[in-house]
Amino acid sequence: MELFMKYPIEVQQELFYGLVNIASKTETGKIYDFKSIKNYTDFKNRLPIVGYEDIVNEIERCRKGAQNIFWPTPIKWFAKSSGTTNAKSKYIPISNESLEDCHYKAGKDMLSIYYNNNEDAQILAGKCLRLGGSSELYQNTNSYFGDLSAIIIDNLPFWAELGSTPSQKVSLMSEWESKMEAIIKETLEEKVTSLAGVPSWMLVLLQNVLKKTQNTTITEVWPMIEVYFHGGVSFHPYREQFKKLFHGTDLNFFEIYNASEGFFGIQDHNDSQELLLMLDYGIFYEFIPMDQKNRDETEVILPLSEVELGKNYAMVITTNAGLWRYKIGDTVKFTSLNPYRIQITGRTKNHINVFGEELMIENAEVALSKAAKIMNLDIVDYTAGPIFMGTNQKGGHQWLIEFKNPPGDSNRFVELLDQLLKEENSDYEAKRYKNMTLTLPKLEIAKKNLFYNWMAKKNKLGGQHKVPRLSNKRDVLEELLMMNGA
Repeated sequence: MELFMKYPIEVQQELFYGLVNIASKTETGKIYDFKSIKNYTDFKNRLPIVGYEDIVNEIERCRKGAQNIFWPTPIKWFAKSSGTTNAKSKYIPISNESLEDCHYKAGKDMLSIYYNNNEDAQILAGKCLRLGGSSELYQNTNSYFGDLSAIIIDNLPFWAELGSTPSQKVSLMSEWESKMEAIIKETLEEKVTSLAGVPSWMLVLLQNVLKKTQNTTITEVWPMIEVYFHGGVSFHPYREQFKKLFHGTDLNFFEIYNASEGFFGIQDHNDSQELLLMLDYGIFYEFIPMDQKNRDETEVILPLSEVELGKNYAMVITTNAGLWRYKIGDTVKFTSLNPYRIQITGRTKNHINVFGEELMIENAEVALSKAAKIMNLDIVDYTAGPIFMGTNQKGGHQWLIEFKNPPGDSNRFVELLDQLLKEENSDYEAKRYKNMTLTLPKLEIAKKNLFYNWMAKKNKLGGQHKVPRLSNKRDVLEELLMMNGA
């Protein structure tokens, strides 16, 4: 880690040449003549930027047994991902190299960083309660698919398995409700010292633990828990709820940035809001400035050496599992260039920009958590979409929010949220000026368990499934409003 922090560009450059060289005899390598690529400019000019839809045919061939298409070593695992904006399942290739040199390496680095920051840590004196997804066999071929977490658990070395709970058998159960009961039954007697998983589902699990044990805090159940490693969704709306669950404990929160496509960042200081970009995991990074996006073929694409502080970028990756110049759909901004540290600002499609307001998920999460804290509220889940302009009607945003206990004064909450969104986003503030383009947001209060029931209906409980947060369309919002009786 010290090496790539000191020589980031050199490490990325060496990795780039290694990836191009190792894949030169694959189908992709021959099509783009990798052997004659001499530098990054050749690479950039020759290979197109792609999304999943552009490579789905090659991935389907690989899933059915064809090999050496985009990566030379055999690929038999595929991480199933629905994404947050696309209902269609994606199957992301996982190679042995990406498992070993990216995901497992990240697990070791995560522990190293944590111990480096907390010399008296005792997390290895107990077990890590992990919340993973399910795994399934695909047809009758030798390829498998499942949540990324399931693939990682299924391939863990025995020493890592010994330090984790629940067991592999329970971790890989597919039915969420029975899995929840099995996890609680198996972990209650364990000496749990750390937690790892997506905040929304971890919260559901911990609340069920309290219900089962009749305790008021998780500290009473597992007094030795000292850290929660979280990722997958923004932690802003959940932080206060976790603090209440661990009342009386100085619990550490450590954020990680991993996805089906790779492991990208780890929080490297206690109480930090930044993630160290991990540059030696077999991933070569490029970035598209969001203010340049969708400007036809001339869009600007930058290597790591040319990024600037504070700007929003869509991330493009080339990986040791055969993804070549692949848009993962996430946006980040750099908070430090020495070393390279980032914050996740959202998804390229997960924002509202119908009226030029460019409301990013980051703005929404911060404003919501601040409003909830001021009014002493707990937000369980939410989604938001546009109210389109009519003949005599201005545009606006409609928010569907499930609270643990609804606000006594919902009008005050809306005004507070609106004010905080203005503070977070100058484009939103400009469009709200004197109600000229956007009117005050409209709030619908969701019934208890609305989002949970909606996810259950779509067979998307647990694992890495997420509720879509912001959208330029109203389809998700309309579905939920119908279930809510609005």
